[in-house]
Amino acid sequence: MSKPDDLLVAIAAAVESEPTNQMALTVVVHGAVITGRLAPESVWRQRVAEVLKDSDQLGAFANIFLDSHTMSPSPPAHLHFHVARILQGTVGIPETGGMYRIAIKDVSAWTMGDFSFSER
Repeated sequence: MSKPDDLLVAIAAAVESEPTNQMALTVVVHGAVITGRLAPESVWRQRVAEVLKDSDQLGAFANIFLDSHTMSPSPPAHLHFHVARILQGTVGIPETGGMYRIAIKDVSAWTMGDFSFSER
């Protein structure tokens, strides 16, 4: 989308309004289907920083995610997915879910809820 979807921006703003808000959402971005739960940016950043701190190679990058000067502007321009998967056929990548930051302007389609899948 060249212009962000106002409804999707409103959903992202509602998630940002409460640190405990999470919402299941599935989006299409450049042909990729990503499904998971939205989280407030601050919660998402904290979790990414925790993962990075535990890494011998990437630990030095953890503080970048905790810097409040790099927070997104209001209204939100990005979706912050927690425990998300890229769907490809009957497989979700990664199996355990990942942390994705997606520009709202790049979302070409979306639906409420996350898709489950099976390996049958």
